[in-house]
Amino acid sequence: MNPPPQKTSPLSRRQFFRAGARVAGMTGMGLLCGILAPRASARTTVWQIDPAKCLRCGRCATECVLTQSAVKCFHTHAFCGYCQLCTGYFVPEPNGLNTAAENQLCPTAAIRRTYIEDPYYEYAIDETLCIGCAKCVEGCNRFGNGSLYLQVSQDHCLNCNECAIGRVCPGDAFRRIPIDHPYLLKTTSH
Repeated sequence: MNPPPQKTSPLSRRQFFRAGARVAGMTGMGLLCGILAPRASARTTVWQIDPAKCLRCGRCATECVLTQSAVKCFHTHAFCGYCQLCTGYFVPEPNGLNTAAENQLCPTAAIRRTYIEDPYYEYAIDETLCIGCAKCVEGCNRFGNGSLYLQVSQDHCLNCNECAIGRVCPGDAFRRIPIDHPYLLKTTSH
């Protein structure tokens, strides 16, 4: 013989909404964990350019998925000669050794030249203007001491699963490095 069915009281409106809120909250937490878990593990490395392998081909300026490339020129001041005639700043055979646009190698005027004392000048990169074209890097490496080089700015990079620039890089200079050391800074002059 089966026991008689127990009479359950209907849920109050407050109890119904509390139960619904708990279910919705738990579902939301599960979805959030499912979305963030793969991203957390993917963010242990970032894309970077090996300065020793970079061929200064100019593709960093045009192949990035961003409108303005995440690749920027970096400057190791310890290698810089602070030259009056900087081959990373001036076009070959400039009209004059001044900051006039026709004398500058950079198409966006991203390199600032500041007088220190005769015959020394300091050069600084304005990252907001730099497009990663590598013209200054080529000039500095060809005729100078290699103090200018390209790096992926981690403040701008989307850290794509497959880097669009790395896919077409002729020097195979793009590689994944640990996120806790996101830059491959030059330690010796080339």
